[in-house]
Amino acid sequence: MKLVWTLVFALIFPLGLGATEGTEPVDPAEVSEDLEPALNPDEVLLFLDARDIDVREFIWTRRLIVVMADTPDDPQFTRQLDALREREMEFVARDAVVIFDAHPADRSPLRQVLRPRGFMTAIIDKDGEVKARRPAVRSGRELMAVIDRFPTRRQEMLERLPSGR
Repeated sequence: MKLVWTLVFALIFPLGLGATEGTEPVDPAEVSEDLEPALNPDEVLLFLDARDIDVREFIWTRRLIVVMADTPDDPQFTRQLDALREREMEFVARDAVVIFDAHPADRSPLRQVLRPRGFMTAIIDKDGEVKARRPAVRSGRELMAVIDRFPTRRQEMLERLPSGR
């Protein structure tokens, strides 16, 4: 008897799944966009393309780690981004966002202000001022040490842990 019911359901169930009359076709790209969770900069280190953002949106809310190169294939460019990904949560704790630009022909506003010559890593503090820039790869630890020396970062650490006063 179980075999009969199994055969009946096996024959009927696929027919029910195939009934698509009256429905519109679904674009897979739309489905994946709907399922993609909203990225929260307090939980994930954001990597943003300089061509797509306005840096002024981050003033007084985030620190910017800017990584620029003449081509996305630059080994220094990929090493720097990898170094940032290795310590992702530590940069999130420091309110950092990574902005990258490897397309000099696009002349992004950030590229016009910083004017890099080849590869460059820069750190822009929450006040919008460029605090550090270097034409070489920095480890995640070095970048965090630079950020931790900023007056705004020291003030944040005192506010979060007031026992250090």
